[in-house]
Amino acid sequence: MFSIPGKQAVTLTPRAVAQISRMMTRDGRQGLRIGIKKGGCAGMEYTMEWADTVNPLDAVVEQEGARVMVAPMAQMFLIGTEIDYETSLLESSFKFRNPNVVDACGCGESVKFAEVAGR
Repeated sequence: MFSIPGKQAVTLTPRAVAQISRMMTRDGRQGLRIGIKKGGCAGMEYTMEWADTVNPLDAVVEQEGARVMVAPMAQMFLIGTEIDYETSLLESSFKFRNPNVVDACGCGESVKFAEVAGR
């Protein structure tokens, strides 16, 4: 739906590639589908789910055996986003470094995107 010719919707760090590939192999999944939905303190939340099929409208990013599908309605909000996988003493999770985010709630669970002209 929304793309910039010659530019992937998102990029993955080596740690994200390793985790996504590991989970795809372990669970026999086609990849990780990411999207956005309304919710949280700042207005929008990222969604993530393991997918068994590729939606023809998804923007598909494949990197070293890892596959991420970006849901159609999320593509314009996620262009330029780097996805990482971080592990600390208390948690392990995917982290989104999104240049389109202008604000986030204190807990980091929801974000606000820059206004798009004509929206």
